[in-house]
Amino acid sequence: MAIDRKWAIIEAATASFASFGYKATTIDQVAKMANVGKGTIYTFFKNKEELLDEIVTRLISEMKEAAEAAIREDDTFIENVLRALSSILTFRKDHKLAWKLFQEDRDIGTPAVQEVLLKMDRAILSFIRYHLELAIQKGEIRECDPEITAFVMRRLYIALISDWEQHHEPLGEKQIAELFELYLLKGLSK
Repeated sequence: MAIDRKWAIIEAATASFASFGYKATTIDQVAKMANVGKGTIYTFFKNKEELLDEIVTRLISEMKEAAEAAIREDDTFIENVLRALSSILTFRKDHKLAWKLFQEDRDIGTPAVQEVLLKMDRAILSFIRYHLELAIQKGEIRECDPEITAFVMRRLYIALISDWEQHHEPLGEKQIAELFELYLLKGLSK
């Protein structure tokens, strides 16, 4: 029974955060939506920040599952990373809560939201770093600093997907893969 109430609270808070944002959501509102008393929420969570963190932890887990599902054993490292990054970006765009959190961070800069978005970003970088380390061990790519390389890969991907599209025609998946290969694997030197 307690697990059901906790789940109802998490679902209500997720819906409220996704609809109204973190800052505009109140514990009273979540309690009403979950059909529980306000005190019941505090039995499971110390405060609204802890509730958001629990929800984002679950969101990160779902995002990782989506990225792992994009990995295919027989494909190259770059193909797998691009597909995984694409699935992560699609997940973030399509998930109403993630979208609302990014919007709130951009518009208001709520510290608690910035903290959970940083947690989400760290999880993405950790995922890429792990797969870089595997690729190094398998001899698919040469030795590099996996942490810096993960950062560069993520930034390059976002730049090609989002930033480029602000003033140019969107790039296709094949073009992005070719650019990744050029800039990250082959380099510009003749």
